[in-house]
Amino acid sequence: MASNRPAPEAPSAADLDDRGPFDGRGRFDGPGVVYQGGVRDRERDGARDGDGPWEEWNPTEESVRSVRGKHRVAKQRGGGLARSGTVLGVGVIAAVGASGMATAEDRPPVPISMPDIGGMADDISDKLPDAKSLPGIGGLISDAGSDSGSGTDSSSSSSSPGPLSQAGLTQSEAAQGADAGEALRNRILQQADAQQDAAEQEARDAAESAAIDQAAKDAAAHQEAAQKAAAAKKAAEREAQRKAAEAARKKAEAERLAELAKSFITPVASYTLTASFGQAGDRWAADHTGQDFAAPTGTPVKAVHSGTITQAGWAGSYGYRIVLTLDDGTELWFCHLSSMVKTSGKVNTGDVIARVGATGNVTGPHLHLEVRPGAGDPIDPMPWLRDHGLNV
Repeated sequence: MASNRPAPEAPSAADLDDRGPFDGRGRFDGPGVVYQGGVRDRERDGARDGDGPWEEWNPTEESVRSVRGKHRVAKQRGGGLARSGTVLGVGVIAAVGASGMATAEDRPPVPISMPDIGGMADDISDKLPDAKSLPGIGGLISDAGSDSGSGTDSSSSSSSPGPLSQAGLTQSEAAQGADAGEALRNRILQQADAQQDAAEQEARDAAESAAIDQAAKDAAAHQEAAQKAAAAKKAAEREAQRKAAEAARKKAEAERLAELAKSFITPVASYTLTASFGQAGDRWAADHTGQDFAAPTGTPVKAVHSGTITQAGWAGSYGYRIVLTLDDGTELWFCHLSSMVKTSGKVNTGDVIARVGATGNVTGPHLHLEVRPGAGDPIDPMPWLRDHGLNV
């Protein structure tokens, strides 16, 4: 049998004689009892605290057990002590080897040195920390000095731990008679309420933030709409001003034309428009240079505007022609006349200066009217007449 401790030496006969409770053959015979750590004589050594209980112990009962299989190192129990059977077996094997005996039955019991468990407990208890200093435990132990004023001994006034149902409670909770389960329930409910409040606060903050963002967007949209409305209003005002200005201009033009109409008239009262300005034809050497007013022969021809007759007489293909020069230098040619009433001098608007005829290069009686601004090249007479308030 293997062991992690060295085998004790076999005791001699002389040693056995000196060991008190053993006889000369080494067998137990005396008032001593066997205890862990060796044989003690109660009467000789006396009892001490922590040794009990006292009882007899036969070391051969466990030492002769057979070990199956391979040799094993005995598994130690708590506190670092080997199983008693293994330790005793080691002692028996050592005794058998020393005396040459086949069994340990004829040999006296071998004393085995065992550690003092009671002393070890005392040493360990001295090294343990004070229970009051342990977290969560100190609050459960009442102050030992609270009863010092009562005159009791310090050992009798040591505090006793509170009931397990009050473990982890605060002093106020313990004073109110609450137990650990109820306190835990209350704390869980408080934590749940706190989490619910935090979630609600977070939701309120998110809603407030969203409302602020939406308000900012609405304000921006409102501002943009206001800007667009202001721009549209300005555009409408500009358009109204433009239309008003246009209406005023047209009104002024109408008034001007009305005023001019008082001083300008058509050359003949009744007529039919025939050949127009720029018209081509084989009757003219070039394109037509005036506007023809067809009317019967002898129809009175009137001065379109006041001016001065600067020419009057025969003009070849124009037949009889009168040139009326206005104050701005524009020349008005009256051609193909049958007769001339005024041949010189100043005339006023509406004065009869000639009569319609068919003289010159013509196919029928009509008045050929030309307009030459600044005595230059001819222009279309119709726009000029309209610009001067004549509806032709």
